[in-house]
Amino acid sequence: MCGIVGLFLKDKALEPQLGALLSSMLITMTDRGPDSAGIAIYGNDNGKTAKITLQSAKPAKDFAGLEAELQSALGAPVAIEVKSTHAVVTLAKDKLDEGRAALATLRPDARVMSSGDAIEIYKEIGLPKDVVSRFAVSGMSGTHGIGHTRMATESAVTTLGAHPFSTGSDQCLVHNGSLSNHNNLRRELKRQGMTFETENDSEVAAAYLTAEMAKGKDLGAALTSAVDDLDGFFTFVVGTKSGFGVLRDPIACKPAVMAETDQYVAFGSEYRALVNLPGIETARIWEPEPATVYFWDHEKAA
Repeated sequence: MCGIVGLFLKDKALEPQLGALLSSMLITMTDRGPDSAGIAIYGNDNGKTAKITLQSAKPAKDFAGLEAELQSALGAPVAIEVKSTHAVVTLAKDKLDEGRAALATLRPDARVMSSGDAIEIYKEIGLPKDVVSRFAVSGMSGTHGIGHTRMATESAVTTLGAHPFSTGSDQCLVHNGSLSNHNNLRRELKRQGMTFETENDSEVAAAYLTAEMAKGKDLGAALTSAVDDLDGFFTFVVGTKSGFGVLRDPIACKPAVMAETDQYVAFGSEYRALVNLPGIETARIWEPEPATVYFWDHEKAA
């Protein structure tokens, strides 16, 4: 069943409220998925640093002393902020790939939730209210974000199986539905060099979009290709560093509603996820059409 929310801010004045608004939207969707929950927040890119979000089942062990060890391995400054089972590693942009490689050696049991210039992903088993409280999401600011609360159908209930899935720099996806051709797609994507952490069909969808964008497509074009290449029932909400996209399959049996004002674009699996947004009473409200790409990008804004 699953519940999805997304919020793309046009008005910079709302950016300090992004985490609070998204948290409220996600908590409202709790009864659509009690198994696990997650949220991706895109903060402002300062042009100098990048971030790696880690998750550990043993954070006291894995995060202790990590900042000093990573600085020594990279020969460059590193800052680490621990949030419960997650830690956000901030480092110079040109050290991002080297940093990921070093972390795999220094802390092989920790898992990368996301990496890039702007993205942070927090996800765990549990209800949305507990997940957003655990990671203090309500106090986070940013330009856009997406969230998901899961009712597992295709794979086990684990932290890695929770959404959002991130398979490329500053990219992530949340999904309600199930793909019927994910096994064939996974094999093809592996041949192209993609790697997978889970057997979840939603991770395959995220990897497909990453592979398409690696060919030079923007998010909108990659989603357009997905209409032909992905089989099954799906509603996707996808984020990139500057973009926000929505796509439903040609049958569109999974619920979805959108709202747009001069301040934001919002997505919810149900309208009740949107009711507390500022100015919702005057927003343009609509149901996304089947097999139709909706795509917004801060870098392409007029």
